[in-house]
Amino acid sequence: MRGREGRRGRGGFKSHGQWRAPFIPHVPFDMIQCEAAFQRVKPMPDDQPLFDELIKKNGELSPTPLEQSSVLSLVTKISTVLDEIIVAPPTGFDVVVEQVRQVGSHKKGTMMNGSPVADLVVILKTLPTTEAVSKLGNKVVEKIKEKEPKEILTMLSNEAGCEISSSEATVKIMVTTIPPNLKKIDPAMHLPMKIMKSSLAAVRHARWFEENAQHSSIKVLIRVLKYMRTRFEGLEPLNPWIIDLLSHYAIINNPPRKPLAINLAFRRCLSLLASGFFLPRSMGIIDPCEGNGMRAHCTLTLEQQDQVAYTAQTLLRVLSHGGYKQILGTEGNASIATEMSVWDGVVVTPSEKAYEAPAETPKGEEGEGEGEEEEGMESLESQ
Repeated sequence: MRGREGRRGRGGFKSHGQWRAPFIPHVPFDMIQCEAAFQRVKPMPDDQPLFDELIKKNGELSPTPLEQSSVLSLVTKISTVLDEIIVAPPTGFDVVVEQVRQVGSHKKGTMMNGSPVADLVVILKTLPTTEAVSKLGNKVVEKIKEKEPKEILTMLSNEAGCEISSSEATVKIMVTTIPPNLKKIDPAMHLPMKIMKSSLAAVRHARWFEENAQHSSIKVLIRVLKYMRTRFEGLEPLNPWIIDLLSHYAIINNPPRKPLAINLAFRRCLSLLASGFFLPRSMGIIDPCEGNGMRAHCTLTLEQQDQVAYTAQTLLRVLSHGGYKQILGTEGNASIATEMSVWDGVVVTPSEKAYEAPAETPKGEEGEGEGEEEEGMESLESQ
């Protein structure tokens, strides 16, 4: 016991003498991690067609050179103006900028075709009111037009900051403040606390990705999973940060510590999700950017966790019978995840949900047991 009424590790007595079972996370079965323990009885099947299809799909999902150059040009112009504001603030301009960071898919190199959008996080020394955000956005547009009078830009404010758009690209500016200022936030005057914390988290995510996830196969897998998230409703709860972590884990986290081929990593992703990798009490993936050993899937509701698992189970069965073209959208439609399908005489029936929402918990009993292990701040990025 730590103190007279303290906790004891992850289980044991809570305050007021209440007892709860210790939290012991389970590790779902992962063939890649224990392949040496299972002797293969037949040669590895030829997986080259899946590899080729994944590379082809990545080419379709990658942004065009025009989109990349348009986004880079607008990001450069806006970043230059913001740097000038930091170094030499305009006379009478009371919005004090501490620093500017690139985040999101453009920074990570995982931008998608048809989405020429980049993300910047602007960290203020001052408290971020809606008026300050509008003033900052308008000042950036004004400074760019001073240098390039023919440039046509629009600025729209939103709850996270603002968006500055040209005819070919958009830059989302997420405004937050330095951490010491967060305790001074007034919900009636300033930007929402949760969104500002998410913007700070996006900076940590971009830094981690730059240091750990630069392998090209990881970026290919991220694009494919982002596409599958839009194709299959059951995978929609997977946010960009979870997809980043899952892709990195599937490719890098294996006994030899050597990157897996993209086709093996793709199969592994579906196998992990289907085995309950992101279900309650699963070990999952520890979020490297949050403290206290928080798991990345804690940001999903129990219903969303179940939804991801049963959708992945159905897609894995389709994949095992050669339906990779239907999964990747080359053929067929998304109904394979929700309707019965037949593959070489084998019927694949979609998995059904296992989670049922419980009756309302009486007040005073919330937070018992597993719920305490699942809570955590959701860190979502706009890309």
